[in-house]
Amino acid sequence: MKTIAVLPFANFSSDPENEYFTDGMTEEIINALAKVKALKVTSRTSSFYFKNKNIPISQIGKELNVGIILEGSIRLSGKAIRITAQLIDVAEDYHFWSETWDRQLENVFEIQDEISLLIADKLREQFGHFEIQEHLVTKQTESLDAYEYSLKARFHFNKWNPEDMHTAISLYDKALELDDKHVESYLGLADCYGFLATTSFMDHAEAWQKAAQLTHKAHQLNDRHAGVYYQLANLAFFTAVNYKEALRLTIKALEIQPNYVEAQQFMSFLYLIAGKRDLGFLHLNKALEIDPLSQETLFYKAYYNYKTENYEQAIELLDRCLEHNPKNIPASTVKSYCLIKQNRLDEAINYFDTVPSDIVIEADKIGVQAIAYALKNDAVNSEKLRNRLLEFAQNIENYHAQSYLFMLYAATGENDKAFEWIREAMENNSPLLHLHFVDPLVNSIKTDPRYLEFQKVIFQEVPEIKKVKKKKALLDKETALNYTNQLLKYIEEEKSFLDPNLSLRTLAEHIKINPNQLSWLLNESLNKNFSEFINGYRVQHFKEKVADASQRHLTLLALAYDSGFNSKTVFNTFFKKVTGQTPKEYWKEVTK
Repeated sequence: MKTIAVLPFANFSSDPENEYFTDGMTEEIINALAKVKALKVTSRTSSFYFKNKNIPISQIGKELNVGIILEGSIRLSGKAIRITAQLIDVAEDYHFWSETWDRQLENVFEIQDEISLLIADKLREQFGHFEIQEHLVTKQTESLDAYEYSLKARFHFNKWNPEDMHTAISLYDKALELDDKHVESYLGLADCYGFLATTSFMDHAEAWQKAAQLTHKAHQLNDRHAGVYYQLANLAFFTAVNYKEALRLTIKALEIQPNYVEAQQFMSFLYLIAGKRDLGFLHLNKALEIDPLSQETLFYKAYYNYKTENYEQAIELLDRCLEHNPKNIPASTVKSYCLIKQNRLDEAINYFDTVPSDIVIEADKIGVQAIAYALKNDAVNSEKLRNRLLEFAQNIENYHAQSYLFMLYAATGENDKAFEWIREAMENNSPLLHLHFVDPLVNSIKTDPRYLEFQKVIFQEVPEIKKVKKKKALLDKETALNYTNQLLKYIEEEKSFLDPNLSLRTLAEHIKINPNQLSWLLNESLNKNFSEFINGYRVQHFKEKVADASQRHLTLLALAYDSGFNSKTVFNTFFKKVTGQTPKEYWKEVTK
């Protein structure tokens, strides 16, 4: 699979406030390229890790595990926009393509589509066949102002704190005032309210209700949007407590967009809580390929290690999460579980006194301490804390207390009482039931025959993503042979390889074939990508010129340009690759 990372475009505008626009354009190009299923595109989070950092391309490529880097700049002046972009081969450490566009801002979606398609084309020309859709970017809205508000909103959303989240909500609302059919703004708002719900910075029920209304509106407007199905999956899990539906909707999101990292993370999580470790690991690895440096992926990696009972590695990863963000609630909670499983019971009892007080959920603290005291055989403290949990659990919406009572009784071997709280959680539609049912803290109850029966009811049948069938040949043998002959005849007669701007698309137009079919033909019938095919003719033409004494007054670079090359680096690199010599070494050998 071809791998690429799009680094944050530099803001060359005179106004630093235009940073939201350059970030937004970068993210749109990442999203567009991610639609090409044969490309593995590094996610925004990992790419933006390198923003404003002076790090060698070779190191960035290594850390992101990609072969190609796209970098560029944007200059915004009034309603005019200039975009430059260049592609870098990480292994060879050279720029093999660059381009500049001068456009009007009103055509922003056409610009994004044009750039994304051209980049995809260049990658295909350079590294082998894959199919590219006719368009990678569709026009989101007729209102440029609405689009700019949504970009500003996303800029604030990505700062991940309550103050900026409310700023983002205000900006998304302004976007929807201008265009009440803007799907991205509905989804952006749903993201904001989902964040406020899960971080308890807004009433849980109210926030999820708003997120649900906004997501369903987006679904009405576009039922083929991966982000819509990802949001619906979250709603199915956290509000409807419908595991099977959450899994189905996440699968749907990934069928539309396999490179959707949040959906890959969520899929890993869903399989892990159902005890499907192999499938959880598969999707975790996919998330790591797309997003190797993000804190979210790091947490999911830690969570996988906890669920698979590799507690030392889990704590190491969780500590890295907490070093980056001491207020990471899931990381703090899972670390406390790891301490219990490592029998570091005193540390577990005191753990929540070491984390920021404003993120401590009281039922979490009491529940963890109750389990730890019970395992220490401290009946007095354990019973005192259990009674507090029982008081909390009188409120049917206190899912945390109910869940900890299940884990406490399971950990202490009181299975009958543990199963009573499972039934209670099922009746109350508790979203935490799924999280803790297969937790390592309840390992001792898993041999009870009743456990398997409950597991079948809670998780039902666990579906998997259907394997993608191998695509059929784009041309049958006879048609492929006819086009091959036509292609070779055209190249040799017209010498179109001498045109430095020749592209796969323009060549396809000349021989009247679809670009996807020509790409397939070159790679499958001639075993060469477009670059190898065309540059092979150019090298041969260069050799003929070197052998011609009348051409020897010209420099090597002049001869290379006369042969169709338009880059000294590309010429030198390709020539040595196919001949094993530098152009200068070849010149000396022929002219001695």
